[in-house]
Amino acid sequence: MTSAAATRIGLLAILLWATLAVLTAATGQVPPFLLTALTFAIGGAVGVGAALAGPGLGVLKQRPLAYLHGVGGLFGYHFLYFTALKWAPAAEAGLIAYLWPLLIVLLSAFLPGGGLRRVHVIGALMGFAGTVVLLLGKGGFTGVEMRFAPGYLAAFACAFIWSSYSVASRQFADVPTQAVAGFCLATAVLAGLCHLALERTVWPSGALEWAAVALLGIGPVGLAFYTWDIGMKRGDVRFLGVASYAAPVLSTLLLVATGFAAPSWSLALACALIVGGAFVATRR
Repeated sequence: MTSAAATRIGLLAILLWATLAVLTAATGQVPPFLLTALTFAIGGAVGVGAALAGPGLGVLKQRPLAYLHGVGGLFGYHFLYFTALKWAPAAEAGLIAYLWPLLIVLLSAFLPGGGLRRVHVIGALMGFAGTVVLLLGKGGFTGVEMRFAPGYLAAFACAFIWSSYSVASRQFADVPTQAVAGFCLATAVLAGLCHLALERTVWPSGALEWAAVALLGIGPVGLAFYTWDIGMKRGDVRFLGVASYAAPVLSTLLLVATGFAAPSWSLALACALIVGGAFVATRR
């Protein structure tokens, strides 16, 4: 597989993640860890099906370090993200957590032949600026308060874990993408345990909410992680990092299209900054 083809496959993950908000909204009152357990179980089943159709279930047997990397990235990110939302205002925590695309660009400099250039950093900073504008336009910012410091730290930790997981995937290029199914299933088990310890059980209500859970598991919490794995292992890591800033904008556009949100000047400016950042990042 060429780098260009792998990059295009990696972009599919960003498109799938853009549906997270609208599908999550359609799941009703299902608590976060229970929703994580359900969707990762479905996402793992998708990978198991792919393994059965291809190399077989033996692909799930990987060295412990590969599982530490995979489960640490998938479960670690979600655990710290939900912790950040619990300990700090959602707007500020979300903004800090979305430092991960910028961190991917910066951490890619440590890869063999990283070749990080000024245009990559400028493009990533433009993308982050677009995300700031988008979230500021939504309101809800209360300002930085020290009493929320643990939540801010958790948000930064989740950004660092996801960016580290993504970039380090390059070092596990020998691990087949179908093995991500094992990481998803392990994450589902850990999320289920967190649910039992920390949350009150609220199951999806009705066919629509169950359908939203299924679509989440198949798409943004299923196929997205497999396509992202291919993009990170064989594609252009720096460009995918910059392009990841498109996810919140595409998500907001989808919410506007489905009537869950209204169009705004901040959305238009965010689009311009993120598209401009991606353009800059591809310039030689």
